[in-house]
Amino acid sequence: MRLLVTGGCGYKGSVLVPKLLAAGHEVVVFDIQWFGNFLAPHPLLTVIEGDIRAIDRVDLDGVAAIVHLSSVANDPCSDLDPKLTWEISCLATMQLADKARRAGVHRFIYASSGSVYGVKAEDQVTEDLPLIPLSEYNKTKMVAERVLLSYAGDMVVQIVRPATVCGYSPRMRLDVAVNLLTMQALLRHHITVLGGDQIRPNIHIDDVTDLYLFLLDHPEHHGIFNAGFENLSILEIAQRVTQVVPAEIEVKPSNDPRSYRINSDRLLATGFRPRKNVAIAIEEVAAAVRSGTLKDEDRCYNLRWMQQGYGR
Repeated sequence: MRLLVTGGCGYKGSVLVPKLLAAGHEVVVFDIQWFGNFLAPHPLLTVIEGDIRAIDRVDLDGVAAIVHLSSVANDPCSDLDPKLTWEISCLATMQLADKARRAGVHRFIYASSGSVYGVKAEDQVTEDLPLIPLSEYNKTKMVAERVLLSYAGDMVVQIVRPATVCGYSPRMRLDVAVNLLTMQALLRHHITVLGGDQIRPNIHIDDVTDLYLFLLDHPEHHGIFNAGFENLSILEIAQRVTQVVPAEIEVKPSNDPRSYRINSDRLLATGFRPRKNVAIAIEEVAAAVRSGTLKDEDRCYNLRWMQQGYGR
């Protein structure tokens, strides 16, 4: 199958694309490459450096399915330039969906976010609960979802609301909870926890990328799916890190109110099963640092990198 993967050079894309190639798919990656390109050359891989807002540059000839990962990722980066965020994460999604319909693309898989729910007190946050997004990032994801669902009569639309992703990727992110706290423990033998009581759902990067392959193989499962399998407080994550990397934990006040759990029963009902967990992610990140494969670099922190002018 010929696939277009937008944002394929990113944190998830750098793990997903090699899996798609190993499965025998022909993959076209379209990515602005703000953080570089860590994809190894492959005879079935074409990598195009480009801005998703330049829709005329996106060639859909022969493309059977799109995996749309492109967005300005995380709340602080989205707040840097809200106009840019809306253009990339929402308007470009609308334009891509319209172009896909006109080109006869049959499948559209969209990487949304579990954070679209906002702050929820419910123990079981299911796909049917109302969305109350708090940030520009969350709002663009919500609107993009609704735009894509309007095309459900023209193509199979599969929307994934992932939990916070953790684990090692060649295009590493160290600004997500599990990875961040693991790196703190490795470098300083000290972990700073802000708040601590906030609940975060988590998913291993291998599981979320396996999910995209699963959905490609199962077009009968369409609509919206939560994808997260461990709802843990920030303090609980820190405590799990110290079981692998000995470190002291210091708790400080936080002004971040976000706290939510997600229920993934709808996804589990399709037959999909996760293979990894937070503990494995911690061990893998620690092993990558100890082997010298992973280093603490500005490129691994989206906000820090963008504040230096990269990508803006």
